[in-house]
Amino acid sequence: MDLTTLTVWIRSHYAALKAGRDAGQTSTELALIAGALLVGAGLLVVAIRGKLLEKIGIINGG
Repeated sequence: MDLTTLTVWIRSHYAALKAGRDAGQTSTELALIAGALLVGAGLLVVAIRGKLLEKIGIINGG
């Protein structure tokens, strides 16, 4: 997973959530965007963890 792509995706969805709240979207629409943000954040954590484990493996000679 590409960290930059995930970060940009999360930022765009956060901006949509903020704009939607200001524009008076329904709570269901906002909940869907918030759910997508949570999934994106989880994927970002997994990607960062994978990168760190990869680096640790290189350092340990694995």
